Amino acid sequence: MEKRRLGESGIVVSEICMGTMTFGTQADKKESFQIMNDSVEAGIDFFDTAEVYPVPPSEELAGLTEKWVGEWLADRPRESVIIASKIAGAAHGWFCPPIRHGKAALDRVHLRKALEGSLQRLGTDYLDLYQVHWPDHGMRAADTLEVLDEFVKEGKVRAIGLSNDNSYGVMKSLWTSEMEGLTRIDTVQNNFSLNNRRDEHELAECLRREQVSLLPYSPLAGGVLTGKYNDGVPEGARFSEYLNHGGLRQKAMASRFVNEKSIASTRRFMEIAADLQMDVTTLATAWSKQHDFVASTIVGVSSASQMAPILKAAGLVLDDATMKKLDRVTDEILYPMG
Repeated sequence: MEKRRLGESGIVVSEICMGTMTFGTQADKKESFQIMNDSVEAGIDFFDTAEVYPVPPSEELAGLTEKWVGEWLADRPRESVIIASKIAGAAHGWFCPPIRHGKAALDRVHLRKALEGSLQRLGTDYLDLYQVHWPDHGMRAADTLEVLDEFVKEGKVRAIGLSNDNSYGVMKSLWTSEMEGLTRIDTVQNNFSLNNRRDEHELAECLRREQVSLLPYSPLAGGVLTGKYNDGVPEGARFSEYLNHGGLRQKAMASRFVNEKSIASTRRFMEIAADLQMDVTTLATAWSKQHDFVASTIVGVSSASQMAPILKAAGLVLDDATMKKLDRVTDEILYPMG
């Protein structure tokens, strides 16, 4: 398992990060602990969570994932693993998180409450990485960054980052930090996969020049790249539930992942993987890691048995011929996820 630096911070992490959003819904407590134990045994030392996890977010379960991670963490030296978490975005944005009575915001009061809650549930006095789960570009960037800077100076947070943000948000944050003398972000956590390559465009240039690391999540495009949606909507899958029983937002999200173009590109990627005698999960994970602006690829599973093809991507470098074949699919089926 290779190690890579988060931005220009002092934090070095495994090239694969274990995401925890399934802990509490798709994975029970025993299975969640097994996933974390197996991750450490395989060389993964980086775990990502959030105050709204597990997913789908609900008022009843919000915070449960952090609590379980904290219970698992209590049995090992705190400094032996890197823990990242996130404050939810504003309630008036694209999604109203089921926390703080539907009034979540990115100001001083809510940042303090969010961090204190996460630290308590995780049973630790600091987070290695604290991220803004999704942005609020309508408010002053300094109002958020000033408090994050205080967290770093207080020793409660080692590094800060953004999530689900774009080139504007990244550069606005960096510019504000430079002008105000505040701690700058070291990471951006975004959806990035063979079916969603938009971050290779403008954002990649920003990240390279500013020495900020991308933490790609959903390298399997929400499971679509495994091929499980190729022959229709399977019973029990996350996007199946969204498409069949979800609200308008969930149906719109699922349709972005599962559509005619995404299935067509997935079939092509699976053919390339088969020619290499490689699981498409391994191929997609390796491709995600193989970018100079990526620090660690965030994966997620609902059972420990799903980890084997992911772990085979550790240290794997795809050759130029394979990368060109993957690029050709992208050129011929543009923007499967819009």
